[in-house]
Amino acid sequence: STTQTRTETQSSSGGPHVQLNTPRRKGKKAQRQAAKHSATRSFVAARGIRKSYHKGKIEVPVLRGVDLDVHAGETLAIVGQSGSGKSPLLHLLATLDAPDKGERRFEGQRIDSRKPKVGDALRNGQFGMIFQFYHLLPELTTLENVLAPLMITHGAFSYWRNKRKHVDRAKQLLELVGLSHRLKHRQRELSGGEMQRAAIARARVAQPRVLFADEPTGHLDPSTGPEILEILRTLKDGQQVTIVMVTHDMSIAQDADRVVVLENGCIAS
Repeated sequence: STTQTRTETQSSSGGPHVQLNTPRRKGKKAQRQAAKHSATRSFVAARGIRKSYHKGKIEVPVLRGVDLDVHAGETLAIVGQSGSGKSPLLHLLATLDAPDKGERRFEGQRIDSRKPKVGDALRNGQFGMIFQFYHLLPELTTLENVLAPLMITHGAFSYWRNKRKHVDRAKQLLELVGLSHRLKHRQRELSGGEMQRAAIARARVAQPRVLFADEPTGHLDPSTGPEILEILRTLKDGQQVTIVMVTHDMSIAQDADRVVVLENGCIAS
Protein backbone atom coordinates (compact mmCIF):
# COMPACT_ATOMS: atom_id res chain seq x y z
CA SER A 1 0.00 0.00 0.00
CA THR A 2 1.14 3.55 -0.54
CA THR A 3 0.61 6.78 1.34
CA GLN A 4 0.54 10.28 -0.15
CA THR A 5 0.78 13.48 1.89
CA ARG A 6 -0.05 17.06 0.95
CA THR A 7 2.21 19.84 2.23
CA GLU A 8 1.54 23.60 1.91
CA THR A 9 4.41 26.10 2.06
CA GLN A 10 4.64 29.81 1.38
CA SER A 11 5.85 30.61 -2.17
CA SER A 12 8.04 33.60 -3.08
CA SER A 13 4.98 35.40 -4.47
CA GLY A 14 3.22 35.11 -1.17
CA GLY A 15 0.66 32.52 -2.25
CA PRO A 16 0.51 28.98 -1.02
CA HIS A 17 2.74 26.50 -2.76
CA VAL A 18 1.37 22.96 -2.75
CA GLN A 19 3.82 20.07 -2.77
CA LEU A 20 2.85 16.43 -3.03
CA ASN A 21 5.37 14.22 -1.33
CA THR A 22 6.54 11.13 -3.18
CA PRO A 23 4.36 8.07 -2.36
CA ARG A 24 6.10 5.71 0.00
CA ARG A 25 5.51 1.99 -0.18
CA LYS A 26 5.44 -0.07 2.97
CA GLY A 27 8.34 -2.47 3.27
CA LYS A 28 8.02 -6.20 3.79
CA LYS A 29 8.74 -5.81 7.50
CA ALA A 30 5.86 -3.33 7.90
CA GLN A 31 3.56 -5.63 5.93
CA ARG A 32 4.47 -8.56 8.18
CA GLN A 33 3.82 -6.45 11.26
CA ALA A 34 0.42 -5.38 9.89
CA ALA A 35 -0.48 -9.02 9.16
CA LYS A 36 0.59 -10.06 12.66
CA HIS A 37 -1.51 -7.26 14.18
CA SER A 38 -4.51 -8.44 12.15
CA ALA A 39 -3.96 -12.01 13.35
CA THR A 40 -3.98 -10.95 17.00
CA ARG A 41 -7.39 -9.31 16.50
CA SER A 42 -8.99 -12.27 14.72
CA PHE A 43 -10.89 -15.06 16.46
CA VAL A 44 -8.99 -17.77 14.58
CA ALA A 45 -6.03 -16.87 12.38
CA ALA A 46 -3.36 -18.53 10.26
CA ARG A 47 -0.22 -16.87 8.96
CA GLY A 48 2.21 -18.22 6.38
CA ILE A 49 0.90 -21.78 6.66
CA ARG A 50 2.88 -24.28 4.60
CA LYS A 51 2.29 -28.01 4.47
CA SER A 52 3.69 -30.79 2.30
CA TYR A 53 3.14 -34.53 2.24
CA HIS A 54 5.54 -37.19 1.04
CA LYS A 55 4.96 -40.07 -1.33
CA GLY A 56 8.14 -42.03 -1.00
CA LYS A 57 10.92 -39.62 -1.93
CA ILE A 58 8.54 -37.21 -3.65
CA GLU A 59 7.48 -34.10 -1.75
CA VAL A 60 3.98 -32.88 -2.60
CA PRO A 61 3.27 -29.26 -1.53
CA VAL A 62 -0.32 -28.86 -0.35
CA LEU A 63 -0.42 -25.42 1.28
CA ARG A 64 1.91 -22.67 0.07
CA GLY A 65 1.90 -19.84 2.59
CA VAL A 66 -1.77 -19.38 3.51
CA ASP A 67 -2.93 -16.32 5.47
CA LEU A 68 -6.48 -16.54 6.81
CA ASP A 69 -8.63 -14.72 9.39
CA VAL A 70 -11.85 -16.08 10.87
CA HIS A 71 -14.11 -13.60 12.64
CA ALA A 72 -16.17 -14.45 15.71
CA GLY A 73 -19.77 -15.39 14.96
CA GLU A 74 -19.41 -15.79 11.21
CA THR A 75 -19.85 -18.76 8.91
CA LEU A 76 -16.80 -18.96 6.65
CA ALA A 77 -16.83 -21.27 3.64
CA ILE A 78 -13.53 -22.45 2.15
CA VAL A 79 -14.09 -23.65 -1.41
CA GLY A 80 -11.88 -25.12 -4.08
CA GLN A 81 -11.41 -28.03 -6.41
CA SER A 82 -10.30 -31.45 -5.22
CA GLY A 83 -6.62 -31.30 -4.28
CA SER A 84 -6.61 -27.54 -3.65
CA GLY A 85 -5.76 -28.04 0.04
CA LYS A 86 -9.16 -27.33 1.62
CA SER A 87 -9.31 -30.23 4.06
CA PRO A 88 -5.64 -30.03 5.09
CA LEU A 89 -6.14 -26.33 5.89
CA LEU A 90 -9.24 -27.09 7.95
CA HIS A 91 -7.44 -29.83 9.88
CA LEU A 92 -4.55 -27.46 10.59
CA LEU A 93 -6.90 -24.74 11.86
CA ALA A 94 -8.60 -27.30 14.10
CA THR A 95 -5.18 -28.47 15.44
CA LEU A 96 -5.71 -32.00 14.08
CA ASP A 97 -2.44 -31.61 12.20
CA ALA A 98 0.65 -29.40 12.44
CA PRO A 99 2.03 -27.14 9.69
CA ASP A 100 5.58 -27.40 8.37
CA LYS A 101 5.88 -23.62 8.67
CA GLY A 102 3.69 -20.75 9.80
CA GLU A 103 1.64 -19.96 12.88
CA ARG A 104 -1.90 -20.40 14.13
CA ARG A 105 -3.72 -18.26 16.67
CA PHE A 106 -6.91 -18.48 18.69
CA GLU A 107 -8.20 -15.26 20.27
CA GLY A 108 -4.86 -13.64 19.48
CA GLN A 109 -2.75 -16.26 21.24
CA ARG A 110 -0.30 -18.58 19.48
CA ILE A 111 -1.50 -22.17 19.74
CA ASP A 112 1.16 -23.99 17.74
CA SER A 113 4.14 -23.04 19.88
CA ARG A 114 2.74 -24.49 23.08
CA LYS A 115 2.69 -27.96 24.58
CA PRO A 116 0.51 -30.66 22.93
CA LYS A 117 -1.85 -30.49 25.90
CA VAL A 118 -2.93 -27.03 24.72
CA GLY A 119 -4.17 -28.47 21.42
CA ASP A 120 -5.89 -31.28 23.28
CA ALA A 121 -7.70 -28.78 25.51
CA LEU A 122 -8.82 -26.73 22.50
CA ARG A 123 -10.24 -29.76 20.72
CA ASN A 124 -11.98 -30.96 23.87
CA GLY A 125 -13.47 -27.61 24.79
CA GLN A 126 -13.22 -24.78 22.26
CA PHE A 127 -13.20 -26.59 18.90
CA GLY A 128 -15.74 -29.05 17.54
CA MET A 129 -15.16 -31.15 14.41
CA ILE A 130 -17.73 -32.46 11.93
CA PHE A 131 -16.13 -35.04 9.65
CA GLN A 132 -17.14 -35.88 6.10
CA PHE A 133 -17.39 -39.61 6.94
CA TYR A 134 -19.15 -39.12 10.33
CA HIS A 135 -16.69 -41.29 12.34
CA LEU A 136 -19.33 -42.58 14.74
CA LEU A 137 -18.26 -45.49 16.93
CA PRO A 138 -20.27 -48.51 15.66
CA GLU A 139 -20.42 -50.25 19.04
CA LEU A 140 -22.10 -47.25 20.72
CA THR A 141 -25.68 -46.05 20.49
CA THR A 142 -26.48 -42.63 19.06
CA LEU A 143 -26.80 -41.17 22.56
CA GLU A 144 -23.52 -42.74 23.68
CA ASN A 145 -21.71 -41.38 20.61
CA VAL A 146 -22.86 -37.87 21.45
CA LEU A 147 -21.79 -38.30 25.07
CA ALA A 148 -18.32 -39.61 24.19
CA PRO A 149 -16.58 -36.16 24.11
CA LEU A 150 -17.89 -35.38 27.60
CA MET A 151 -16.54 -38.68 28.93
CA ILE A 152 -13.11 -37.74 27.56
CA THR A 153 -13.19 -34.11 28.68
CA HIS A 154 -14.40 -34.62 32.24
CA GLY A 155 -12.88 -37.98 33.11
CA ALA A 156 -14.71 -40.96 34.56
CA PHE A 157 -15.33 -39.65 38.08
CA SER A 158 -16.59 -36.20 37.11
CA TYR A 159 -18.64 -37.58 34.23
CA TRP A 160 -20.50 -40.12 36.38
CA ARG A 161 -21.07 -37.57 39.12
CA ASN A 162 -22.78 -35.25 36.60
CA LYS A 163 -24.13 -37.92 34.28
CA ARG A 164 -27.77 -36.78 34.48
CA LYS A 165 -26.83 -33.25 33.38
CA HIS A 166 -24.67 -34.57 30.53
CA VAL A 167 -27.37 -36.95 29.31
CA ASP A 168 -29.97 -34.18 29.37
CA ARG A 169 -27.61 -31.99 27.33
CA ALA A 170 -27.05 -34.74 24.75
CA LYS A 171 -30.78 -35.46 24.48
CA GLN A 172 -31.52 -31.76 23.91
CA LEU A 173 -29.05 -31.66 21.04
CA LEU A 174 -30.37 -34.85 19.50
CA GLU A 175 -33.87 -33.37 19.65
CA LEU A 176 -32.55 -30.21 17.98
CA VAL A 177 -31.13 -32.23 15.07
CA GLY A 178 -34.28 -34.39 14.80
CA LEU A 179 -32.97 -37.63 16.32
CA SER A 180 -34.87 -37.85 19.59
CA HIS A 181 -36.43 -41.11 18.31
CA ARG A 182 -33.01 -42.65 17.55
CA LEU A 183 -31.30 -42.49 20.95
CA LYS A 184 -30.69 -46.23 21.27
CA HIS A 185 -29.97 -46.97 17.62
CA ARG A 186 -26.47 -47.86 16.46
CA GLN A 187 -24.66 -46.61 13.38
CA ARG A 188 -25.73 -49.48 11.13
CA GLU A 189 -29.37 -48.59 11.85
CA LEU A 190 -29.04 -44.97 10.74
CA SER A 191 -29.20 -43.35 7.31
CA GLY A 192 -26.39 -41.13 6.04
CA GLY A 193 -28.29 -37.99 6.95
CA GLU A 194 -29.03 -39.32 10.43
CA MET A 195 -25.37 -40.21 11.00
CA GLN A 196 -24.34 -36.68 10.02
CA ARG A 197 -26.94 -35.21 12.37
CA ALA A 198 -25.57 -37.36 15.19
CA ALA A 199 -22.07 -36.19 14.30
CA ILE A 200 -23.19 -32.55 14.52
CA ALA A 201 -24.73 -33.16 17.95
CA ARG A 202 -21.52 -34.86 19.09
CA ALA A 203 -19.41 -31.92 17.84
CA ARG A 204 -21.60 -29.47 19.74
CA VAL A 205 -22.13 -31.33 23.03
CA ALA A 206 -19.10 -29.79 24.80
CA GLN A 207 -20.34 -26.34 23.72
CA PRO A 208 -17.33 -25.40 21.60
CA ARG A 209 -17.13 -21.88 20.26
CA VAL A 210 -15.90 -22.93 16.81
CA LEU A 211 -17.26 -25.73 14.62
CA PHE A 212 -15.03 -27.01 11.82
CA ALA A 213 -17.05 -28.87 9.17
CA ASP A 214 -15.26 -30.91 6.49
CA GLU A 215 -17.62 -31.36 3.51
CA PRO A 216 -20.62 -31.84 5.85
CA THR A 217 -22.96 -32.62 2.93
CA GLY A 218 -20.43 -34.37 0.70
CA HIS A 219 -21.87 -37.88 1.11
CA LEU A 220 -25.53 -36.96 1.38
CA ASP A 221 -28.24 -36.98 -1.25
CA PRO A 222 -29.47 -33.61 -2.62
CA SER A 223 -32.61 -33.64 -0.48
CA THR A 224 -30.74 -34.25 2.79
CA GLY A 225 -27.95 -31.71 2.33
CA PRO A 226 -30.17 -28.63 2.84
CA GLU A 227 -31.45 -30.12 6.12
CA ILE A 228 -27.89 -30.34 7.45
CA LEU A 229 -27.19 -26.74 6.40
CA GLU A 230 -30.35 -25.61 8.18
CA ILE A 231 -29.17 -27.29 11.38
CA LEU A 232 -25.82 -25.49 11.10
CA ARG A 233 -27.62 -22.17 10.58
CA THR A 234 -29.72 -22.83 13.68
CA LEU A 235 -26.60 -23.51 15.73
CA LYS A 236 -24.89 -20.35 14.48
CA ASP A 237 -27.84 -18.04 15.02
CA GLY A 238 -29.27 -19.56 18.18
CA GLN A 239 -26.09 -20.51 20.03
CA GLN A 240 -23.58 -17.95 18.68
CA VAL A 241 -21.23 -20.48 17.16
CA THR A 242 -18.49 -19.64 14.65
CA ILE A 243 -18.46 -22.09 11.74
CA VAL A 244 -15.60 -22.81 9.33
CA MET A 245 -16.82 -25.08 6.55
CA VAL A 246 -15.03 -26.73 3.64
CA THR A 247 -16.98 -27.53 0.48
CA HIS A 248 -16.49 -27.88 -3.25
CA ASP A 249 -20.13 -26.88 -3.90
CA MET A 250 -20.62 -23.15 -4.51
CA SER A 251 -24.39 -23.48 -4.00
CA ILE A 252 -23.68 -24.54 -0.41
CA ALA A 253 -20.98 -21.90 0.08
CA GLN A 254 -23.42 -19.14 -0.90
CA ASP A 255 -25.20 -19.62 2.42
CA ALA A 256 -22.05 -18.57 4.29
CA ASP A 257 -21.33 -15.05 5.49
CA ARG A 258 -18.01 -15.09 3.65
CA VAL A 259 -16.35 -17.30 1.03
CA VAL A 260 -12.62 -17.92 0.58
CA VAL A 261 -11.38 -19.65 -2.58
CA LEU A 262 -8.34 -21.91 -2.35
CA GLU A 263 -6.38 -22.70 -5.52
CA ASN A 264 -3.22 -24.79 -5.62
CA GLY A 265 -2.63 -24.32 -1.92
CA CYS A 266 -3.01 -20.52 -1.98
CA ILE A 267 -5.85 -18.12 -1.16
CA ALA A 268 -7.19 -16.86 -4.49
CA SER A 269 -9.92 -14.58 -3.12
